[in-house]
Amino acid sequence: MTSLEAKLSPVPGRYFLAVYRSGSLTAAAPRLGLSQPTVTAQLRALEQHTGRELFTRLPRGVEPTPYARELAGQVAGPLDALASLEDGGATTAPVHLAGPSELLCVRVLPALVPLVADGVQLRVTQGLPEPLLEEMRSGRHDLVITTRRPRGKALESVPLADEEYLLVASPAWADRVAGHPASGDLCAALRDVPMVTYAEDLPIVRRYWRTAFGKQLTARAAVTVPNLYAVLSAVNARSCPPTAPACTANCDCSPRPVSAPKRRSPPRPAPRPTTSA
Repeated sequence: MTSLEAKLSPVPGRYFLAVYRSGSLTAAAPRLGLSQPTVTAQLRALEQHTGRELFTRLPRGVEPTPYARELAGQVAGPLDALASLEDGGATTAPVHLAGPSELLCVRVLPALVPLVADGVQLRVTQGLPEPLLEEMRSGRHDLVITTRRPRGKALESVPLADEEYLLVASPAWADRVAGHPASGDLCAALRDVPMVTYAEDLPIVRRYWRTAFGKQLTARAAVTVPNLYAVLSAVNARSCPPTAPACTANCDCSPRPVSAPKRRSPPRPAPRPTTSA
């Protein structure tokens, strides 16, 4: 084995050859059964390992460097022979999927169950948008469903659906808000109502306040729990009856909606969930 071949193990070598032969990271990804960010991350790791640049990035596709051409000539034969031996017992690599727990449980996983019977393997991770997108950039996930569009151009996103959010409360607190002296000013009526939120930085509530009221939220959370089902559970509990924005599209809940402020135009929906791959 030459020094060049010694630097290239079979799995990274296949990624390298797929990109070399297709002339594009985008075209190589489906051949390998991987997402483009995963192929990009593996290629960068290979370049760091060899200490040499393998491809020059072009507006469309990539151009192999002289070093890459030399490397491809030396390793293509052995890697192709190894691939032919493994074809008979090869299995499909698992698809690493990530997203919010509520949407995964209610909509995504039931839709994907038929694919499992056809041999698709799934590895599912639940979490918040920004950590999941960052993990996808590092190659940990193949597909992320998130309520925020990824920043930058490294990840491709496709809109899937709209989600509508309402401010809901247990009946006791809804009646209290309705009977408040400042009931005409819903923000003022809600000022002393304990708030249950999805996260400490109140991402959903702040967006709701800006969209529905046109104001910045100044209240702090009484309870934070990163699960909308748990949010509704806290709102419904007799011992803890605060208000909370809750997703009406995915949750079966009994809290009473709190009257929205009068506006000339209806509130805009919350940002659309996107799938990034």
